Amino acid sequence: MQFVIKLFPEITIKSKPVRKQMIQRLQNNLANLMRSIDSQIQVKKEWDKMVVNVLTRDAEVIERVKSCLANTPGIAYFLEVDITGFESLDDICQAVADYYLDKLDHKTFVVRCKRAGDHPWSSHAIERSVGAYLNQRCDSASVNLKQADITVNLEVRDKTVYVVKQRIEGLGGYPVGELEPVLSLLSGGFDSPVASFMCIKRGMPTHFVFFNLGGRDHELGVKEVAYYLWSKYSASRRVQFISVPFEGVVAEILDNIDDSQMGVVLKRMMYRAANAVADKMNIKALVTGEAVAQVSSQTISNLAVIDQVTDKLVLRPLISSDKEEIIQLAKQIGTDEFAAAMPEYCGVISVKPTTKARDYRIEHQESRFDFAVLDQALEQARYINIDQMGDIERSEHVEEFQFVVAEAVLIDIRHPDEVLARPLQLKSGSSLTIPFYALHKQIAELDKAGKYLLYCEKGVMSHLHAAHLQDQGFNVAVYRPKKLAH
Repeated sequence: MQFVIKLFPEITIKSKPVRKQMIQRLQNNLANLMRSIDSQIQVKKEWDKMVVNVLTRDAEVIERVKSCLANTPGIAYFLEVDITGFESLDDICQAVADYYLDKLDHKTFVVRCKRAGDHPWSSHAIERSVGAYLNQRCDSASVNLKQADITVNLEVRDKTVYVVKQRIEGLGGYPVGELEPVLSLLSGGFDSPVASFMCIKRGMPTHFVFFNLGGRDHELGVKEVAYYLWSKYSASRRVQFISVPFEGVVAEILDNIDDSQMGVVLKRMMYRAANAVADKMNIKALVTGEAVAQVSSQTISNLAVIDQVTDKLVLRPLISSDKEEIIQLAKQIGTDEFAAAMPEYCGVISVKPTTKARDYRIEHQESRFDFAVLDQALEQARYINIDQMGDIERSEHVEEFQFVVAEAVLIDIRHPDEVLARPLQLKSGSSLTIPFYALHKQIAELDKAGKYLLYCEKGVMSHLHAAHLQDQGFNVAVYRPKKLAH
């Protein structure tokens, strides 16, 4: 089976050297991604398209390839095609009929053909012949050239016919790594994950910095959404997750800053910290999920004062977006569920927050702040390669089992899309399905006296949650079948 990839249009209008560079980048990204699915998959580049050859007919592998291509930046759309050699026009007709004939019952259809090579027939002649061939063999179908239920697509190149089985839309955008990296201030709500996604889609390797105001539950939730964004949309490039403990900073603000100015001061402290992290990582731009006037700290006056503490370019992809637009995009990319399940936390809540901050007032307030507290937070920051998050967070106290132990309940914590695509088959034992982003809320319903095994395909989320649940008094281990165990 073959997948023909059509490039994002903005790539095709670049100068020849830039276009060549972007195509090479996309090929490298896809080769890295396909290698994790099946080492035999081949990725070949051409001037106007890219071709992915899948040698196996394994349905699970094919679905994983399709999901990967649909979520890789740089791809406008791709075609799933079957490839057949031919000698005559009848051979072409039969190749098309093999796939389409049983799909035309009680449907109208139209045939569309592209042709390249030296043939005795034009594209229109092939369309007419294939249409007649299908029409004669499916009495309940009929041709409709204007508003057909089904479009039968094929390409004829030299001595090969490509029967298009499906067209699937891609993300568009540029290949990840084509632009310089950015550092996204990730909080785990609706906004910052969407802003991060928009930068990933535009080709920017997106690192994540998190300012922990709410303890371990909140950090775990943000790690989940960061890992999700990386693994689904940009796994071809390694990025880092940086966690900065900010409880002390919040306490210092609450003790020394006037109520109305606390929100702006907290944001300036976050920007200062993000600036320092970006300096350490040689990153020139910060990304936030701020939308103008969405909350009190995001007025134009306040944002202007907040920006003064960083010398980095601050990217705000959502700056003019409505909240409903942001939520809809969060649903499309799959981060809405994380936001809805994110643990609540208390930061600084002003009774009458300023909406028109003045720099001299804020600077006066910050003169009371002990900046050694901020320096200490930066010294305690943790830098984690996001692809190694599971290994780093793996606790020596969390056991791994290659089988479901007696009396244990297995909890499948994968994303619902993964569960649907690859159901877990157990020979014995009982099981539950609780997505990892909902586990911390539903865990209270479980019996603490029971034994539980957590399962996810790569072991990252299962180890993160197992260690956390053990701290809460649950008897929890990780299920890692033999083929997935380290």
